[in-house]
Amino acid sequence: MRKLLLLCLLIPLFGISQTQNVISTFRAFPKADKVLEFEKAIAAHAQKYHTGNWKWRVWAIQSGPDANGYHITEGPLTWELIDGRGEISTDHNNDWNKNVAIYLTDRGSAGYSVFEDTLSTVGLTDYADKINITHWYPKLGWGGKVRDIIAGMKKAWQSGGQSVAVYTASSSGPTQFTIVTRYKQGLKERNPGFIKESFKSRYEKGNGEDSFDDFMEVIREYLAEAWSELLFYRADLSSK
Repeated sequence: MRKLLLLCLLIPLFGISQTQNVISTFRAFPKADKVLEFEKAIAAHAQKYHTGNWKWRVWAIQSGPDANGYHITEGPLTWELIDGRGEISTDHNNDWNKNVAIYLTDRGSAGYSVFEDTLSTVGLTDYADKINITHWYPKLGWGGKVRDIIAGMKKAWQSGGQSVAVYTASSSGPTQFTIVTRYKQGLKERNPGFIKESFKSRYEKGNGEDSFDDFMEVIREYLAEAWSELLFYRADLSSK
């Protein structure tokens, strides 16, 4: 009876201790002549309505097809937290619709991503202010093959001292791996020669001789699309 009682008492703790590894993301694109107004409004909204589990990190997209947009992440969360959030308050919705959305274009996107600890070389919340995001879209049926290659890439990243976080998209469009390189020392990490040994050499040391040929075959044959972008963190627009 005592064991049963103890188990019942622990059940709520099991729910609380579930890993918070889900990130909610969306992208906003302000009107060209309303950027300053948008930034002021979104900063006020984030700091008033997005605290605790629902805190926002706001990024300015510097390059790629979404350049001049803003990438907003919420979390990290669990599916249970998302499920139990309930309806957003009327005040919250009114603030967004009346004070933020009025400055936006019709363009935008939203989704969920799950952090892949076993594929990453850095903890989920071990952030950096400047990042490169590479989006990989496997062809149908080849997600496992691409995942194996990313696992091999992890060995090369570790050898080069790179901070890389990997996510998979969840119920958010095509199958996607998101590879986020976090520049802990700034953009100088992008300079040729910053990492003395080439990626190919590091990859083959970690995965065997000629393994880089297999890597390139996967890139050629099993990816439907890939693209990358540079983002800068905007602490002034984010939750405090």
